[in-house]
Amino acid sequence: MSNHTIPTALTIAGSDSGGGAGIQADLKTFQELGVFGMSAITAITVQNTMGVSGVYPLPPEATAEQIEAVGSDFTVGALKTGMLFSADIIAAAAEQIRAFGWKNVVVDPVMIAKGGSELLQQEAVQALKELLLPLARVVTPNLPEAEVLSGLAIRTAADRREAAKRIGACGPQVVVIKGGHAEGSEQVVDLLYDGTGFSELSGPRIHTPHTHGTGCTFSAAIAAEMAKGAEVGQAVEVARAFIQAAIEENLGLGQGHGPTNHWAYRRRQAVRS
Repeated sequence: MSNHTIPTALTIAGSDSGGGAGIQADLKTFQELGVFGMSAITAITVQNTMGVSGVYPLPPEATAEQIEAVGSDFTVGALKTGMLFSADIIAAAAEQIRAFGWKNVVVDPVMIAKGGSELLQQEAVQALKELLLPLARVVTPNLPEAEVLSGLAIRTAADRREAAKRIGACGPQVVVIKGGHAEGSEQVVDLLYDGTGFSELSGPRIHTPHTHGTGCTFSAAIAAEMAKGAEVGQAVEVARAFIQAAIEENLGLGQGHGPTNHWAYRRRQAVRS
């Protein structure tokens, strides 16, 4: 007998041996937000804060079977996808998501690692747009990913809005274009588009190299909050606060792009209460 009162979330993503991104970041985030986390691993990456030195994708059926195993036994309150690597793995994941009829789907369109390594093959971009985005409740591209998905060079605020509309036309209900890659501003502004209107969420830019796994963590936090019953806008606000705390109170680990602090948000909440 399943216990439907426990919020649950599934991550379909790659493994990060350094622990700062991928399913490791996702599971830590779920746990910190009071959600039971489950995973389907798409690829093993060999990486640390200095970069990615190897990617070993699993067979697409391995992804499909893991998702099927989870879905056939557990209630999945929400799920997020991260690094899917290939068109075949995207197709396998999308087929299972459709089969189970899951609605709270957050797609983090992971394409490039912090060190510049390609984490999504070129031919997989089309599969992402055609197969996965129509199933998404939320998609969370950063600016370079939004450029790829929209086919638009993003230079201005108007460009961002046009890109969000183009990505929204692929089917996701809500598009969140993250502003962390924008240069020259002391505020990081995330643009949220829900198919009818725009809203913005902003926070102070933290000048630090310790930002490894921010995208994974942000999308995982959105999924966790939706698993607990939050509406998308509310979930994005919590995720924004979660990642802001995680970056501000970094752990200083590693010699390169260090991981963020997954427990900073919960500790701040405990102090406030």
